[in-house]
Amino acid sequence: MIKIVIIFLGIIAILIVLCAIIGDITFSKRVENEVKELFKENRKTKPEIITEEEIEGLPEPVQRYLKYTQIIGKEKINTVRLKQGGYFRMNEDQKWMPVEAEQYFNVDSIEFIWVAKVDYAPLLSIYAKDEFVDGKGNLVVKLLGIIKVVDAKGYEIDNGEILRFLAESVWFPSAFLNDYIEWEAIDNESAKAIITYQGISASAIFHFNEKGEVTSITAKRYREVDGNFVLEDWEGQIIEYKMFNGVNVPSSRVDIIWKLKTGDFCYDRIELTDIEYGNSSVY
Repeated sequence: MIKIVIIFLGIIAILIVLCAIIGDITFSKRVENEVKELFKENRKTKPEIITEEEIEGLPEPVQRYLKYTQIIGKEKINTVRLKQGGYFRMNEDQKWMPVEAEQYFNVDSIEFIWVAKVDYAPLLSIYAKDEFVDGKGNLVVKLLGIIKVVDAKGYEIDNGEILRFLAESVWFPSAFLNDYIEWEAIDNESAKAIITYQGISASAIFHFNEKGEVTSITAKRYREVDGNFVLEDWEGQIIEYKMFNGVNVPSSRVDIIWKLKTGDFCYDRIELTDIEYGNSSVY
């Protein structure tokens, strides 16, 4: 009887491993095809050099920030691919889970695809794909890369994803000069950015220090609570900068926080490990 149980458990383990392998291959192939489609039009884009004149008229702290990034005199960024490490949790009482992620941006059309793998337990991985493509947001989560457990769509998701694009523009700062972002001056240490695309609009306040660094980004963002969406205060805190490809960008680490009535809930800790501009291929 014991031998039969051992054999049965062994078969189950083998099946789980096979499912994990198949799921990984299937998920990766689908992402590869979607990224190729995302970058399809940008292969023909001619490079543009960012000039000092282009930042004139922007709020003073935004000008200070763009000078700090050293983006002036360099090519306008059209496509981005990057890698992230870090930790994620869904609830305050949940342990941190290590995350490895890749992300691809089409800066001209306000589109991105973010894919991540979370090792939830031994032999049990969760795959996630978060995207904003053609003006629509979508969050998909799959167990073992096969079993769909989340497929979130709708206005609140669209709004959250375009807000995410706006906040993550600090990784490709020439986006701040694009027409789809409107800036409103607040004071010497902050400015409001409003992003609009295909009828979807979101806004955030960027906070700057004397050096010109963006130190935090604050906004109202939709959070799902018991099956319903509610607007909550949201913040991205930037801890450190590093130069990649001649541009100063946030690196290690960026903390993503819900500012709740019960206190701050940090649910994501991001570390940028690699970033490339103008590379339209999949990692």
